[in-house]
Amino acid sequence: MAVTTRDIFGQAPDAEMATPGSYGEPPHGARLPEATRLGPVRLQVADLERSLAFYVDVLGLRIVERSAGGAALATQPAAGDGELPPHAAGPDRALVELVERAGARSVAHGGLLGLYHFAILVPDRASLGRFVQHVSSLRVRVGAGDHLVSEAFYLHDPDGLGIEVYADRPRSTWRRRGRELMLATDPVDVQGLLAAAGDVPWTGMPAGTVMGHVHLHVGDIATAASFYSDVIGFDRITWSYPGALFLGAGGYHHHVGTNTWAGPGATPPSADDAQLLEWTIELPDAAAVDAVAARLDAAGHTIGDAAPGEVLARDPWDTRVRLRIAR
Repeated sequence: MAVTTRDIFGQAPDAEMATPGSYGEPPHGARLPEATRLGPVRLQVADLERSLAFYVDVLGLRIVERSAGGAALATQPAAGDGELPPHAAGPDRALVELVERAGARSVAHGGLLGLYHFAILVPDRASLGRFVQHVSSLRVRVGAGDHLVSEAFYLHDPDGLGIEVYADRPRSTWRRRGRELMLATDPVDVQGLLAAAGDVPWTGMPAGTVMGHVHLHVGDIATAASFYSDVIGFDRITWSYPGALFLGAGGYHHHVGTNTWAGPGATPPSADDAQLLEWTIELPDAAAVDAVAARLDAAGHTIGDAAPGEVLARDPWDTRVRLRIAR
């Protein structure tokens, strides 16, 4: 949804630097730890081979695990020791897990709650520029948006599932108005990105790439705020974007976006639809996981079976989210 800075904030004459602690509204309950980050997304697809071709050839991921009905994909390995940041440790750390349900319906028709897109965060602007060169060479159709805090490109997989690939701007450039971090969708400086790529060729999704955020279609924003902020523990970060609310931990612009753009008649996907089966929030220790579990229980949200050190919950529209200790 293209909503420019001027559409949301006008000329924003009162914009100020978004220094740590100067923006965002905390939850009514306890906050998630600053070290919160996201783990892999699990997707249901109609044809595993078709999807693997896309995720390997277009997105540049590599298969690190394979079974008859699924696969796990990660970034390219680091060229040498010590090149991965702590939050991306492990050369075979999965970003995307695929589960095949033969003949699952495409979600391209819209009207479904759940996934709007999952967002892959590359390490720097040069990496994003090389990705843009790559998809352009393949003649893959993409959308684009300068979100003030990041630059992003959008595409869909063969089942119509939404994907964002983006690079953050330095936090020193982020701006706020009052307590709200400024986000918008302005035109991207594509030529600047291509210049940043230099002459280095694309060799796949680079080491240091992580799952940056997940953006969901929800039934209403107030209920989404109650669940993802007051129960799970994210701060409300940006709330003036029409029909949307962005939430994050540790001052990040958002780990989860929610919107009502699927329309008032939108329904959860059926078992036979391609879909987001679950997404993952990773917390620094068992105490943090236990604290969220206690808040879920107190709020009356059913907690599903999960491995020790994990909590599996469903949001009010049946989207599953797994909380676990960071790996």
